[in-house]
Amino acid sequence: MLLEIIALDAADARAAQEGGADRVELVSDMAADGLSPAPATVEAVRAAVSIPVRVMLRTTPGFAADVPSLRTTLRRLRAAGATEFVLGFLDARGAVDRAALDALLDGFAWTFHRAIDHAADRAAAWRALEGLPGLTSVLTAGGPDGMDAGLPGLLADAPIRRSLLLAGGGLRAAHIPALRHAGVRAFHSGTAVRPGGRWDAPVSPRLVERLLQALGPATPSTLPSGS
Repeated sequence: MLLEIIALDAADARAAQEGGADRVELVSDMAADGLSPAPATVEAVRAAVSIPVRVMLRTTPGFAADVPSLRTTLRRLRAAGATEFVLGFLDARGAVDRAALDALLDGFAWTFHRAIDHAADRAAAWRALEGLPGLTSVLTAGGPDGMDAGLPGLLADAPIRRSLLLAGGGLRAAHIPALRHAGVRAFHSGTAVRPGGRWDAPVSPRLVERLLQALGPATPSTLPSGS
């Protein structure tokens, strides 16, 4: 099993690790659904935790790619110690922007984020991601309105996409039994591990532990490949 927690700063990252998280997604500005953090924040988080840290590469709200700006941000984040990333862009037709991805991918492990939930053709978006170098996760709630609405789509994806599927986007403990039953093995949470579900509240180690308990014990048949 893999549990990834959204962190906004080093304190969040330490709390996530203390609670038992396997990985951190580091972002800024959740009012814009997550933008790239400052390089200094990357340095602080890398110094604070030993678990993997995936850093958001996204400079503007929405899913359009300003490639020159993104390249500059990528260089600065890598200089600050970032080695894994979260990114994902759609073109004007709502299709996966392969040209932008090809211009940015450079040998690192990465997650395609919830841009897939806003694609014009979800099945075509999954096909467009097949075989991209370094891709290990696709973060999805099953649809654009979060997991409460998107759960049926997520469950439909699970049997054939579970090697890449990272379930997140309003994940709550109540969603977990159906997802586990469908074979989902990787989970992503932001508000469920913060008191009151508020972004201005810090990550709580106790709530991370509680979410882990809801996931239940992993078995050999549900461990992600490479674990």
